[in-house]
Amino acid sequence: MSLTILWLLPAVVSLVVMLLPASAAQAVKYLGMATTLVVLALAVALAVGFSPNGSRFQFTEDASWISSFGARYSLGLDGIGLVLVLLTAVLMPLLLLAGWGDADPATADGSGERKNRGVHTYFALMLSVEAMVLMSFVATDVLLFYIFFEAMLIPMYFLIGGFGSVGADRDGDIGPARSAPGARSQAAVKFLLYNLFGGLIMLSAVIGLYVVTARSGLGVDGRGTFDFTVISEAAANGRLDASSATLNLLFLGFMFAFAVKAPLWPLHSWLPDAAVAATPASAVLMMAVMDKVGTFAMLRFCIGLFPDASRTFAPIISGLAVVGIVYGAILAIGQSDVMRLISYTSISHFGFIILGIFAMTSQGQSGSTLYMVNHGISTAALFLVAGFLVSQRGSRLIADYGGVQKLAPVLAGTFLIAGLATLSLPGLAPFISEFLVLIGTFTRYPAAAIVASVALVLSAIYILWTYQRMMGGPAPQRAADDDAPPIRDLGWRERLVVAPLIIALLALGFFPRIVLDFVNPAVSHTLSTVHQTDPTPTAAGGYR
Repeated sequence: MSLTILWLLPAVVSLVVMLLPASAAQAVKYLGMATTLVVLALAVALAVGFSPNGSRFQFTEDASWISSFGARYSLGLDGIGLVLVLLTAVLMPLLLLAGWGDADPATADGSGERKNRGVHTYFALMLSVEAMVLMSFVATDVLLFYIFFEAMLIPMYFLIGGFGSVGADRDGDIGPARSAPGARSQAAVKFLLYNLFGGLIMLSAVIGLYVVTARSGLGVDGRGTFDFTVISEAAANGRLDASSATLNLLFLGFMFAFAVKAPLWPLHSWLPDAAVAATPASAVLMMAVMDKVGTFAMLRFCIGLFPDASRTFAPIISGLAVVGIVYGAILAIGQSDVMRLISYTSISHFGFIILGIFAMTSQGQSGSTLYMVNHGISTAALFLVAGFLVSQRGSRLIADYGGVQKLAPVLAGTFLIAGLATLSLPGLAPFISEFLVLIGTFTRYPAAAIVASVALVLSAIYILWTYQRMMGGPAPQRAADDDAPPIRDLGWRERLVVAPLIIALLALGFFPRIVLDFVNPAVSHTLSTVHQTDPTPTAAGGYR
């Protein structure tokens, strides 16, 4: 029952807080925080009890759900799912603390209006997303996974459209941050339509997979099955009664939905708009936590259910990932909006994650899983610190800042560390994951690895240039009627949010095996079930 409690607790509490009276706003906050801390304790207990060299899926639960067509309430946790559960559980209390006042009554938004945005609703939505993401990481029934994969879009839609953040420039106009209520609504609708369309395609593929399993005799009494372990074993042994063309189409149906969620170029355009329209805390929840469901699902479902199709399309997907890596980095350089800049860096980083997954090597997939964790931490640190700064000045425009390191040295220092992590500086967590991805990719697709390496130079440009413009040099001249308060350093609450993230970046930079010891056995199992081995060096120094 441990996995059920893990996801059901925040789901139940999200309903409870909506029943509390309007006067209990502070109680809602503390209840939400307590819930995320209990979930964190449960996740840590699961990690302590998990045996990396034991069976692939542990803490399993299985019960009949919809017996008429073989759907089951089936849960299980492998090493890859475990580290992503831990990432979610660690980030959630920090995000609630970072967004502690985001929904307080009479909070000004970018339109200059003041409105009651509902503490109850905000915390309920955040907890709902956490519950659905956790379920996605532990579900081993394909239909069960699909339902929560789609359901998490609804609370995130309302978080984006209903709880936007400050983004006006010094003249009171809405700049590139697009934080006006109308822009928030547009960004939320765009987010929802993109992901719902991807989910519709996936639903067709899920139905098609069920028909294939019924034809293959994998279910009971002539019915099909949605059991991931049964289907993946049959796929690995060639027992699925379907042509290669059919399996390729089913793979593409799953892959399309996951590529939208991840997001993979050219299905990425919803992400920058949604990220800058949301509050920093909910934007981090989307980019650092929810979007990981897409890359996680590529690794588990695309490769596990369709091994031959995965090998067939791996070169194409790797090519799209490389384009995304370079594209995201180049567009980040040209941004005048700091929050949009960080959003484009995430597109580049997701390209690295997807590239490692479809390199089909142990180094590549282990590096990708570690990258998911490290990207979640580094993006959370960078986006939240930038959000703390923007909330003071009321502008996302890089040109509106300067000389921050003199006024707020702790803020500037944490921004620098998070930025250096984003460019994968050795000694910080993302370095080893990016290194593993590039090494694993080079053994399979050397040209793709070389081109992807260009992003290392581009990331140094956009991070260091941004730091120089915002944190260094003199402060920009302020207009006579500019009544914005001076920049202050991080307060105790903000430091409490950032400190664990900086510590994690340093710890995983020097001790990546904290994660890799859980991940490597799961990756080896995945590769063995799809009959994929690492390329062997030839005498000429190449790879075959």
